[in-house]
Amino acid sequence: YFILTGAQRWTHLLDGHELYCAGHLMEAAVAYYHATGKDKLLKAAQKLADHIADVFGTSPGKIPGYPGHPEVELALIRLFEATGNIKYQQLAQYFICQRGASPSIFRKEADQFGWDWADSPFQFQFYQAGKPILEQTELEGHAVRALYLCCGIADVAARTQDAALLETCRRLWEDLIQTKLYITGGAGSSVYGEAFTFAYDLPNDTAYAETCAAVAVCFFVQRMMKISPSGAYGDVLEQALYNGVLSGMALDGKSFFYVNPLEVVPEACQKDQRKKHVKPIRQKWFACACCPPNLARLFASIGGYLHFIRAETVYTNLYVTSTSEFTFQGLPIKLHMDSAYPFDEKIHISLSLPRPMEFSYAVRIPAWCADYHVLINGKICAGTLKDGFLYLHRCWRDGDEVELTLSMPVRVVRANSLVRENIGKSAICRGPIVYCMEQTDNGPQLHRNRICGKPSFTISSGEENLKGLPCISCSGEYLLPDGTQLYTSAKESFQPKTLRFIPYFAWCNRSPGEMAVWVRHDTI
Repeated sequence: YFILTGAQRWTHLLDGHELYCAGHLMEAAVAYYHATGKDKLLKAAQKLADHIADVFGTSPGKIPGYPGHPEVELALIRLFEATGNIKYQQLAQYFICQRGASPSIFRKEADQFGWDWADSPFQFQFYQAGKPILEQTELEGHAVRALYLCCGIADVAARTQDAALLETCRRLWEDLIQTKLYITGGAGSSVYGEAFTFAYDLPNDTAYAETCAAVAVCFFVQRMMKISPSGAYGDVLEQALYNGVLSGMALDGKSFFYVNPLEVVPEACQKDQRKKHVKPIRQKWFACACCPPNLARLFASIGGYLHFIRAETVYTNLYVTSTSEFTFQGLPIKLHMDSAYPFDEKIHISLSLPRPMEFSYAVRIPAWCADYHVLINGKICAGTLKDGFLYLHRCWRDGDEVELTLSMPVRVVRANSLVRENIGKSAICRGPIVYCMEQTDNGPQLHRNRICGKPSFTISSGEENLKGLPCISCSGEYLLPDGTQLYTSAKESFQPKTLRFIPYFAWCNRSPGEMAVWVRHDTI
């Protein structure tokens, strides 16, 4: 960048992405070190971090700046955890607490480069820098930047036990899940600035919902979970992971979505300028290729999302067939999970212990699950349900078996009535999976279909190009065409029709066509 443009280092923090890229290098170095034990790249990352610490700060001669695109903050915490050098934690804390300070270094840069910041609807809050972090009450601006910043705040708050930063995390978390999160776990509703807009503004056909933003939701909620164990965090984690994240990649892993809408009409994508960002088919690659490697980063680290330890309790948060090894109470233990979740209701867990150990083992009971039961070594166990986790306290022995059954009836879900686009519509869900209609199964003009009353549902296996994924069918109706008149007083006429839904993440793996998550419903 500097060779080609002749730019000077650290002179364009607003959009230069230098610190953002530095953060990714640090994360790569830590990941490579943990995977291989080799520290060559780690040492290079430390040199870079040391240089950044020499350049930035409030001391005389230093730059009182911070990144336009957050990422280095959470990376510095990972570097601190890998090396034990407290300087990296302090640098992360500086970047977070300096953000939005007055006088604004971004305003100085904007004036220098001739950017008319006053004309931006977000102004500097696009960069989450319009006000100091502790004064921010809602998620604004570029969605990925905002959520990466939340990750950094959560990391620093957890390490320092800073009560004000912890409260900021919780405040921004509540704003996300109460007013700005798509049912698919997607985040960022506007193509303009790839940004959050305002509360309950969640359009379906113009949604941006960048894949990276759904990945960032997973990053954020995982950190919040470790700060304060609550099943609500795990619910949002799997909501984003199984829907808004997975939709970003085709079932064969060879093509990708940058934007993840909840409604698509291919002709509109071609002819309506407002929907040019929405692609009716996945792309092989992107000029700005952040999303595919971000998927790789998340998938490769998914083992770290399954379990965590807090005090004298082992928590299981996600149910994925796996074997996890870790140290607990100074002893090595293993947890093996075997399950076809999130499509199968049963999860089998076995414990491998060096000796009998008394502790609490907590398994997450999702909020969508109204009926569940647990067997330990074949016998019913009640446990204690608290904040979305079922606590099983006993003296555990090597080879103990836990069988968790989470009932997964098909659910009809509606949005808050403040979400204007979804009034009179419903979404179909089963377990954590959101379903959608596709033209391949239901014909064109999906908006004509409606669910009637309280339908009964049938579940069947999808065809080969859907990898046999469970699909859902129910009876519904189709609104018949009105003829050639644009407006009419005639009563609507319907005919019976069977409606078919497939997992949202699997849409566009067959013939290109229309797609819709939210479907008209005459009685909810």
